[in-house]
Amino acid sequence: CKEEVLIEFTDCSKEENSILEQEEPEALKIKQETHKGEKPFSCVTCAKSYRAKSHLKRHMMIHTGEKPFPCETCRKSFRSKFELLKNHMRIHMGGKPFSCTSCEKSFSNNQSLVVHMRIHTGEKPFSCMTCGRGFSQKGNLGIHMKGHTGEEPLSCTACGKRFLTKSCLNIHMRIHTGEKPFSCTTCEKRFAYKHTLTNHMRIHTGEKPFVCVICGKGFAQKGGLVTHTKGHMGERPFNCNTCGKRFSQSTLLATHMTTHMDEKHFSCGTCGKSYSKKKSLTYHIRIHTGERHTR
Repeated sequence: CKEEVLIEFTDCSKEENSILEQEEPEALKIKQETHKGEKPFSCVTCAKSYRAKSHLKRHMMIHTGEKPFPCETCRKSFRSKFELLKNHMRIHMGGKPFSCTSCEKSFSNNQSLVVHMRIHTGEKPFSCMTCGRGFSQKGNLGIHMKGHTGEEPLSCTACGKRFLTKSCLNIHMRIHTGEKPFSCTTCEKRFAYKHTLTNHMRIHTGEKPFVCVICGKGFAQKGGLVTHTKGHMGERPFNCNTCGKRFSQSTLLATHMTTHMDEKHFSCGTCGKSYSKKKSLTYHIRIHTGERHTR
C-alpha cells in the first residue's frame, strides 16, 4: 500500500511539473528554486534577494513608490491586488471579520488584529539597538531611530521648529492656528490636544487615577501626585520672600502669603504709623514733607 501511494504521489508530482513547464515555465522555475533555497534576483538599491523575478519587481515598488492598483471608490492606490482586494476593500464593505477576544474590537485584516493584541499583551518585538527601548510596531521604531540620528525632516512654516513626523507637525501647528478639535461632551469646552481633554473630563467624573503609595491620596493629574510626593520626601522648593518659610507646593505658598497681607512691617519714622507695603509708606511720608503726589 505504501508503495502504491508513493507511486501515485510521484506521478502526481510529475504531472504537476509537466503542466507547469508547459503553461507557466516561470512558476516551475520558482518552485524548483524554492527547494534549492536559491535567491538569484537581487535589488540594486538595498541588495535584498528573491527567488522569483516577479517578487523582486513587487519589492522594487517600495523604492520607486509605484502603486499601480487604485481603489475605484476612494482612488487610494496599492502595490498589489492582494492589498487592495483582501484588505482595503473591507473598509468600504464594512467587513471586519477579525475580532479581539479581550475587548471585542474588530479589524478588517488579521495583521491589524495582531498589532492591536500587543496593547493587551504588552509585547514590544521591535527594539532600538541604541537605547534598548521597545516598540509594538516597526514604523514607530523607525520614527524613534531618527531621534538618535538627529534627523528632523519636517519644519513649521510659522516658527521654523522641526519635527520627525507629519503627525507631530500637525499637532504643533495648532499653536499657530488656534484649532481646538477636541470638545467636552458635558460643558462643550474645547481643547487643542486629546490628553488635555482627558485631564479636563476628570473634573466632571471625579476620577483620580494617580494615587500616592504612601498615604493613599488620589490626584486627577500626574503632576499633582509628583508635587505631593515631594512633601513626603521632605522637598520644599517654594520659598516665602517675606519670612523665608518653605513649602512643597506652590498652592501652599500662595495660601501662606495671605498671612502676610495684614502684617505692617513698614513704619513711619515721624509719626510711627505702619503699612504692609513699602509703596504705601512712601506715599504717607509725603504728607510730612509736603511733597505733592498722585497715585
